Amino acid sequence: MTGFWKEVRIIPGVAWFIAVVAYAGLTCLLLTVAIPHDPKLEHWPVAGQVLFGAGIPLILLVHILLVGYVNADARRRGMRYVLWTFLAALLSNAIGIILYFVLRDPIPVPCPQCGTLAGKNFAFCPKCGAEVSPACPSCKHTIERGWSNCPYCGARIGGGARSA
Repeated sequence: MTGFWKEVRIIPGVAWFIAVVAYAGLTCLLLTVAIPHDPKLEHWPVAGQVLFGAGIPLILLVHILLVGYVNADARRRGMRYVLWTFLAALLSNAIGIILYFVLRDPIPVPCPQCGTLAGKNFAFCPKCGAEVSPACPSCKHTIERGWSNCPYCGARIGGGARSA
């Protein structure tokens, strides 16, 4: 399974239900009320009317599913999910959704010793003190595996301080 489908699976069932009901309702409304009573659209070919009536509600469907994704993803990341859900749903032109994707926190990682979720940039578990990510021996900033020098203090990772 690809990463995209793993992310789609976190959308809550309630969001899927609301999106499908809203899509079906708006499609029926467009095809039975709006299109037949519009002087310009009623002269379109039937295929064009059906594509228009079924295509426009897709925007609403995608928006509702994205709001559901924001809710579930913010919960998963330990963020203020109610605030982000309201912003994603209420800010026009999907600005709330865009802001969420720009400002979201990294996914917490479980502590290898006690399982407590710790921030991605935590070097040590806040509960048991075990090492979650490698840290510089000199300044204790989080570093990535494979680095030979600390980007914060310049110390050698494998041994003592770097000589000038």
